[in-house]
Amino acid sequence: MADLNPQNIPLSLYIHMPWCVRKCPYCDFNSHAVPDGALSQELEQEYLQALVEDFKTQTDFAQGRKIHSVFIGGGTPSLISAQGYVWLFAQLKALIPFEQGCEITLEANPGTVEHDPFADYLDAGINRLSIGVQSFNADHLQKLGRIHSSDNAVTAIQHARAAGFERVNVDLMHGLPEQTLEQALLDLKLAVESGATHISWYQLTIEPNTVFFRTQPVLPVDEVLEDIQEQGEQYLKASGFINYEVSAWRKEKPSAHNLNYWQFGDYLAIGAGAHGKVTQPDGVYRYQKTRLPKDYLARVPAENLQYKRIEHDDMPFEFMMNALRLNEGVPADFYLERTGTVLTTVAPLLDSLKQRHLMVDDENRLACTEQGHIFLNSVLEEFL
Repeated sequence: MADLNPQNIPLSLYIHMPWCVRKCPYCDFNSHAVPDGALSQELEQEYLQALVEDFKTQTDFAQGRKIHSVFIGGGTPSLISAQGYVWLFAQLKALIPFEQGCEITLEANPGTVEHDPFADYLDAGINRLSIGVQSFNADHLQKLGRIHSSDNAVTAIQHARAAGFERVNVDLMHGLPEQTLEQALLDLKLAVESGATHISWYQLTIEPNTVFFRTQPVLPVDEVLEDIQEQGEQYLKASGFINYEVSAWRKEKPSAHNLNYWQFGDYLAIGAGAHGKVTQPDGVYRYQKTRLPKDYLARVPAENLQYKRIEHDDMPFEFMMNALRLNEGVPADFYLERTGTVLTTVAPLLDSLKQRHLMVDDENRLACTEQGHIFLNSVLEEFL
């Protein structure tokens, strides 16, 4: 295994805000109902200070790099005030500078953006929004446990654009309980017409440790799911959107942060339950923080770190699991640059996948064919 040079690899930052107004029945993310129904100013400041202390323990991971992109996920990050983010960004930048024009994305739910106007978040330095709509259908919103209405969702997207956000992602799910083809297509239409510049469109999956797993809803049959996928893709393409990743569609440029994930870049992670990945000269490491907010706040940040090196035998799957999600794949050179392993170690497998027309026959690029994307899970399993 060759020595790695982290300076060649972009470094992003993930910030986890763990609180929601209410936990949704399909959600298996590290999110928790906010204490007493509202996030107090004292708890906000305590958590923000903990994030800074956490960040201080990771500055050595930067190895001279600046922060390429920031993604604030949750939970519901829009429960934190815009002024809180002004303070947080100032503290973080003093420790590791941000690149000029650094993409900073904030996840927001239509039902909780009343904390501050969108313009205040824009003024705080956030330049991209990701609004968790999931559906515009009142019945589906109720079944999903969402606290916003269809009108709230439309208004939130429109207000974000009017406030000056040029980049607004809308999260939408399909294959919802008893959803029809017409309802799924209407969700896409409303997102597009409301002003979304990027759409994350993915099928509902029932995850363990969720309410839906314990009490499973009635989901559309396979034939309906196939029609939704096919006609939804046709509609998005006709509306000028480009499908650049399995579930990501863009009119604007791709999300720099998510693209860095998929290209096997590095990312620091702060916050309860946050996951990070960093490259060191001797290998690639993943780490995660303790999940419960009260435990995160109670411990010294360094004690929160669970740090593990990716083993040599696991590297092909770890790399391909990300890279092959991209429709255009990644430059073949990224494999050596970002894993420290020469591509010839998996050459027989790549040749086999190319012969079966599951990966493109291009020595300069690692990418699936259209057929390969249809059977992506099966392709990835071959790298295990």
